[in-house]
Amino acid sequence: MKTSNPVLARLGQAAERERATGYAPTGPYGQPGYPQQYPGATGYPAAPPTVTPMSIDDVVVKTVVLLGILGASAAAAWVLVPDALLGVAWIGAAVVGLVLGLIISFSRMANPALVIAYAVVEGVFVGMVSKAFNSLYDGIVLQAVVASFGVFFLMTMLYKARVIRATPKFVRGMVAAMVGLFAVMLINLVLALFGVNTGLRDSSPLAIGFSLVCIVVASLSFVLSFAEVEEGVRMGLPQRYSWTAAFGILVSLVWLYIEILRLLSYFQGDD
Repeated sequence: MKTSNPVLARLGQAAERERATGYAPTGPYGQPGYPQQYPGATGYPAAPPTVTPMSIDDVVVKTVVLLGILGASAAAAWVLVPDALLGVAWIGAAVVGLVLGLIISFSRMANPALVIAYAVVEGVFVGMVSKAFNSLYDGIVLQAVVASFGVFFLMTMLYKARVIRATPKFVRGMVAAMVGLFAVMLINLVLALFGVNTGLRDSSPLAIGFSLVCIVVASLSFVLSFAEVEEGVRMGLPQRYSWTAAFGILVSLVWLYIEILRLLSYFQGDD
C-alpha cells in the first residue's frame, strides 16, 4: 500500500530503511517476529532488534499526550497573552507551526522533540484563535471542541467497522482534494492581504459552503491517517514513528476544529 497522507508520507520509506539496516523484526528466512541473521552466520542468530516496533496502542498514547500538551499550551496562551498581543501571537504561532509542520512532514527521521514543539506552538495558535472567537461569540469554543471530537470518534468507528476504507481511488481523490483546498486557501490569503475579498471567509453562502467542504475533507483525512498507522504497524516501523503518526492525526484534528469554529461563527454573526 502506497503512502496516502501527506503528513505521514514517509512512513513506508522509513520502514524500508529500517529493514535495510537490520532494525525490522524479521527472522533468518524473512518471517516476522525473530531476529535477523547476519550474512555468513552459521547456527547462531544475530542479536535481537534494538528497536521495539510500534503498535496501535503506542499511537493512541502519543496522540493523547500531544492533545494534552496542545490543550495545556492553548490554556496558558489564553490566560497569559495580553489582548493587545493576541494578533501578534496568533500570526507568529501560525507561521512557526507551519514551518515546524513542514519540517516534520518532510523529515526522513521521526523526531519526538520536534513533534512536541509543534504541539506547543500549535496550542498557542489554537488558544489565540479560540480566545478571539469566544470574545465575539460566548460559548462557541466549547461547541467547536465537542463537535470536533464527536466527528473524530465517528470517523474512528466508521473506519473500524470498514464502512469507509482507504481504497486507491479514495486516496487519490483525497490527496487531490487536500492539495486543491490548500491552494485555494493560500490564494485567498494572498488576495486578502491586498484587500481583495473573495467571499470565502465572510459568512456568505459561499463561505458556508466552502467551510462545509473543508470540514468534510478534514474529517475524511482521518481515514488516511488510520490506514497509514495500520500500514506502519504491519511493516514493523520502530516505536518512535508512533510520534509521526500521532502528529498526522493532530494536524487533521486541529484543521477540523478551526473549520468547525469558523462555520459556527457564521451562524452567530448576526446575534
